Amino acid sequence: MTAVSIFSRLLAGAALGVFFYTGLWVTVRGLLTTRHPTLLTLGSFWIRTLVVLASFLFLMRGRWQYALTCVAGFMMGRVAVSKSLRVQAARAKCP
Repeated sequence: MTAVSIFSRLLAGAALGVFFYTGLWVTVRGLLTTRHPTLLTLGSFWIRTLVVLASFLFLMRGRWQYALTCVAGFMMGRVAVSKSLRVQAARAKCP
């Protein structure tokens, strides 16, 4: 394991986290306007989950260390999205 491979998997995990949680946010916002909320919810869930799991399996290359690095990056992506959304909400409240 080199530093480049660890960093690249950490970065890829963060990108997957941003993808997953941004998709979740878009789905929840879209529930108010859609005619088929169940289809939107289940479709979004399965697409996001399958993309993330397939990407994790590809990035793991059969090594648990790589999987752990990807999951750590995924959690960093979650934190980044939640902080970004919190900042956007605060800006929307202030005139």
